[in-house]
Amino acid sequence: MPTIQQHLFRLRLLALFLLFGWLAPAMAAPERWLKEIDQLTQADQANPPAPGGIVFVGSSSIRLWRSLTGDFPGMNVVNRGFGGSELADSVFYFDRLVAPHRPRVVVLYAGENDLAGGHRTPEQVAADFAQFRAKVQAALPAARLLYIACKPSPSRAAAWDKFRAANALIAAACAQDPRCAFVDVFPAMLDAQGAARPELYVGDRLHMNAAGYAIWKQLLTPLLGP
Repeated sequence: MPTIQQHLFRLRLLALFLLFGWLAPAMAAPERWLKEIDQLTQADQANPPAPGGIVFVGSSSIRLWRSLTGDFPGMNVVNRGFGGSELADSVFYFDRLVAPHRPRVVVLYAGENDLAGGHRTPEQVAADFAQFRAKVQAALPAARLLYIACKPSPSRAAAWDKFRAANALIAAACAQDPRCAFVDVFPAMLDAQGAARPELYVGDRLHMNAAGYAIWKQLLTPLLGP
């Protein structure tokens, strides 16, 4: 019969397998977007991007901004949103999605999925933003970085306090950097009582409709000039 020590060893081994089973998806997270990233970079290779434009990158709120080019006419805007990505994914793929365009402005929206998923804290999201900002400054020293605040999605009201905390940390970081600006869409997307405005969203109460994007356009336009 197995000894007590053998039982304990097996239990420890099982615990390690379970631990790495939980960690593996998080560690491999960026690779889940590889097919989509390959498609975007192949498009860039087929039609090399002109330098000096504006790259929008981040999660599905960027990816689904279908009117992006029309909303900012004559500004050479490029949409590089992908999947339901997290901020760390934009860091991971920066060299493929952003740097080759040599933009004068980078607009980032990411962090909401991270916080709503419950596996990243506001401090961790702010640290991911710091990594992204460092990438921009190293590869594109003349470029400006605009960070769009986590929005008050009605379906994620339980995470709003986390959104506010991350927004505050990132806003403070941007305030210390003249090449960076924090675009605070959060209050503009609430009503006079501080409640969500469902008319800004599609049926899932997460992704925006044209009215929601109109608010983003209004807040971003003054910041996108030369």
